[in-house]
Amino acid sequence: MSDDSPLIQSLRAAVAAAPGDVPLRLHLAELLLTAGRHDAAIAEVAVALQHAPGDPQARELMTRAMGAPAQPLQSGPPAAEAPEVPEVPAARPPSSAPRAGFDWRAAEDQVGDAVPPRFVETPLTVDGRGDPGDAAAWEVAAPGAVRLADVGGMHEVKERLEAAFLAPMRNPELRKLYGKSLRGGLLLYGPPGCGKTFIARAVAGELGAGFLSVSINDVLDMWIGNSERNMHEVFATARRQAPCVVFLDELDALGGKRSRTQNSGMRNTVNQLLTELDGVDAPANDGVFVLAATNLPWDVDIALRRPGRLDRTLLVLPPDAPAREAILHYHLRDRPIESVDLGKLAKATDGLSGADLAHVCEAAAETALLDSARTGTVRMIGMKDLLGAAKSVVPSTEPWFAAARNVAMFANEGGMYDDLLTYLKKRRKL
Repeated sequence: MSDDSPLIQSLRAAVAAAPGDVPLRLHLAELLLTAGRHDAAIAEVAVALQHAPGDPQARELMTRAMGAPAQPLQSGPPAAEAPEVPEVPAARPPSSAPRAGFDWRAAEDQVGDAVPPRFVETPLTVDGRGDPGDAAAWEVAAPGAVRLADVGGMHEVKERLEAAFLAPMRNPELRKLYGKSLRGGLLLYGPPGCGKTFIARAVAGELGAGFLSVSINDVLDMWIGNSERNMHEVFATARRQAPCVVFLDELDALGGKRSRTQNSGMRNTVNQLLTELDGVDAPANDGVFVLAATNLPWDVDIALRRPGRLDRTLLVLPPDAPAREAILHYHLRDRPIESVDLGKLAKATDGLSGADLAHVCEAAAETALLDSARTGTVRMIGMKDLLGAAKSVVPSTEPWFAAARNVAMFANEGGMYDDLLTYLKKRRKL
């Protein structure tokens, strides 16, 4: 600035060379304030407060700079004979009115990085209320390219999905003739790592519908009422963008038994989920397909399982032989392999989940990589590596079956776990 005094110009150069020197910057601010340069003084003090938030001199200077104009410094004590006359501060223009001849854009640029916003305004929704669960926060994925044909094996699972969702959707005339509603939902349960989420995406692809995945982290909020509002916003978004598949991941956490929940907020969230699945807004749910997944179906609130809500249950078991072969092919397709018999490898990995099979391929690749590093000669991944890795992997599904066995045997009300009992007997796990 050309109207700066030589001293102020020198101090500006010194501050630019040592931006973290708080006393030097405050000295510059004091001189600017004395010269009547309040806005420039505020900018310098703001930077000083960034470096030293509790500095009393900086706070005092900021108060003076933002208040009435400071009085010029006196070189000595006031004359004794001078009467004390209170001075009336000159009127300053309102803060909202631009001051003539002042470069406000330059001032904003100067303090923009130094003074962060203290508050963030929450945008208003259509109803005029600030809503942290705003519809823009829920991103509905476009219909994906994944189809049920991409799911290897699992013919029983595909047949159940065809009867529950796909056939009524593809045949609207027959659906109308037989009075088949598209409301209701399907609960996928089974051991972890067996492809429940992948199957849900495949159903969305078959329907040509959007896909909205929801977990407890997306819904639960620390403020009273916000969790229920978030849950409502999820389904409102799905209704606006129907056809849409709403996928409720880890339903045992999102819709756990209310009798076991001490937190009233969590109980209210489950109540809101029940309202969205059924109730006064039920007709609006046409075109909204609800799929849920859980590893612990016995911990899901029983009200969620009644007809009209998640009334169909589908057990997703570890992949069968054709599915294992497809999974192994997928994880080995971009790796250097040699003479790999996928059929033989699929038989050797019976009982492993999809996640276990991915780990087998990873472990075999590590073995071949280490050998290549030690010998200095690159070699391919062979059957010996893969079979050795498969032998060393303990099925991650065993702990789940150990817990599920007791539930299926002693808490199978209404035949809810008949499919699980049949599988356990077939595998001689009872």
